[in-house]
Amino acid sequence: QVQLVESGGGLVQAGESLRLSCTGSGGRTFSGYVIGWFRQGPGKEREFVAGISWSGDSTYYANAVKGRFIIYRDNTKSTAYLQMDSLKPEDTAVYYCAADYRYGTNRMSLADFGSWGQGTQVTVSS
Repeated sequence: QVQLVESGGGLVQAGESLRLSCTGSGGRTFSGYVIGWFRQGPGKEREFVAGISWSGDSTYYANAVKGRFIIYRDNTKSTAYLQMDSLKPEDTAVYYCAADYRYGTNRMSLADFGSWGQGTQVTVSS
């Protein structure tokens, strides 16, 4: 299985930006994986944030982040990114990246991803 490491989290004020990175190693070639970003806020269930196809041509977003977040990837660097702009306090969560090679972009729920990173904390103050 691919090992995933997230980075880029931190503490910011509302309206500011952060870029999260997710770097993969081992397993199949990185371009063979669909990548998803999920988050888990305090006292909440883990939820889908954004997803991207193998090539990066197709992207998907949760309604709560559409227009503010952008997911993209650089397969030459085995890295996927989540650019987060206009951050809100409700974006505060641990952000996880996930990868899977089995299903394609038709399936992007939690159960459809077999590899997960350890998470990175994002805190947005008001």
